[in-house]
Amino acid sequence: MKIIEKFVQVCNYLQDPYKVSWFQQICGVETASLRGDQDEHEQHLCNGINRFIEKGKQEEEDGPIVRHRPSIKSDIAKSLSSKNNLPNGVINVCDHMKSCAGDSGSDLRKSTVDNHSFGSETLGEGPEQSDGLTVDEKMKPLRRNSLTEEDGQAFSIKCKTLYFLFTLGTELGNELFYISFFPFWIWNVDAYVARRIILIWVWVMYLGQCTKDILRWPRPPSPPVVKVEVFYNSEYSMPSTHAMSGTAIPISLLLLTYGRGQYPFIYGLLLALCWCSLVCLSRIYMGMHTVLDVIVGVLYAVLILIVFHPALDFIDNFNLTCRYAPLIIISLHLSMGLFSFTLDTWSTSRGDTAQILGSGAGIACASHVNYRFGFMPDPTPDMLPFIPPSITLGLLAKSLLKFCIGVVIVVLTRAVMKKITIPLACKILHIPSDDLRKARQRMEVELPYRYITYGTVGFSSLFLVPRVLYALNLS
Repeated sequence: MKIIEKFVQVCNYLQDPYKVSWFQQICGVETASLRGDQDEHEQHLCNGINRFIEKGKQEEEDGPIVRHRPSIKSDIAKSLSSKNNLPNGVINVCDHMKSCAGDSGSDLRKSTVDNHSFGSETLGEGPEQSDGLTVDEKMKPLRRNSLTEEDGQAFSIKCKTLYFLFTLGTELGNELFYISFFPFWIWNVDAYVARRIILIWVWVMYLGQCTKDILRWPRPPSPPVVKVEVFYNSEYSMPSTHAMSGTAIPISLLLLTYGRGQYPFIYGLLLALCWCSLVCLSRIYMGMHTVLDVIVGVLYAVLILIVFHPALDFIDNFNLTCRYAPLIIISLHLSMGLFSFTLDTWSTSRGDTAQILGSGAGIACASHVNYRFGFMPDPTPDMLPFIPPSITLGLLAKSLLKFCIGVVIVVLTRAVMKKITIPLACKILHIPSDDLRKARQRMEVELPYRYITYGTVGFSSLFLVPRVLYALNLS
């Protein structure tokens, strides 16, 4: 029992949002929250945004009200129920604070955060500023929340170098990176390695998203955390899928390329460690995850790699050689998407899951077609290891040209399929298409749109684009 209690204590310690705010402070991130006389009313805010305690009669008795951070424990997840009438990832923190406070309401109101430098002064106090802010320079998150369109809170950055570094780190787990990295690897480096990494990536992201929707743990609350990013703020927090992909991709890349190319193992290991560390730290810096979320994400990804990496040869060989592979692949990925859509109400993670499954299905089907027609054959063992070519201006120009041509084809494919699938799904299912954003919040529209569109994008990346490059004598 002592071991279990100690484990719970460690988990609660790592889940403390003040550890996140402390890391943000030493990295130069500060809140630009308003001070001065203002009314604090309960509002319907997004996941990870605290509600302020409503002013009442006890203010005169207990003193000015201060911001309070509720404990983030598993019982918060349990408080999520249909009776709350809140969307995915939104928690009524006020209700939770009241339940935690019990009869010690005065103690709750008297709590302070002096040791963490966030809101250490009570509301209505603090140094006067001409604009009512405690900082001279304000910034906003780069992208709005994908579900609510909120643009986030203002914050200040003291170290621009760390800001741009961690912005790069968080982009290593976003769609722009995936839609650039995987195709570039297919068209310019090694399609054999690319399709196997995509297999791992699909399983890692799918299991991570499903686990989030099962656990339903909220994002770190703000305050004390500063939300440097809000795009994914409406999704759940545990585990960090950015940390999972940021662990699985570089490790898989190292395991699959070592021996196929001539490079020192230590260089590949250092690259994998730096990649993983940058992505993981960026999620804490952005205020999207606690330390516990990130650690669990890394360990979860390692566990998935231990299970699935030995099976890569079998799965890839099945995709290439089995006559009924395309039918089985499409059916399996579609049923996985249907299962994930039943776990929770609609959110952006539903669309992301269908998008990932569709991309994986498209890549796997394209691999099968290439094998059947003898396109893009894998190198024989006697051709290994590859000797890296000398990096010349001509090689860089050719790689860039191939990448640009491929991106144009992929973007056009995505745009055309998007124009076709959404109105078609609405028409077939008799769903009003006046408000496409609202229509896409229905599983009947979102699942086929994402699945078909990105399935076609994946198929084009591994089949259509290489055929075009071959016709242009660029392969």
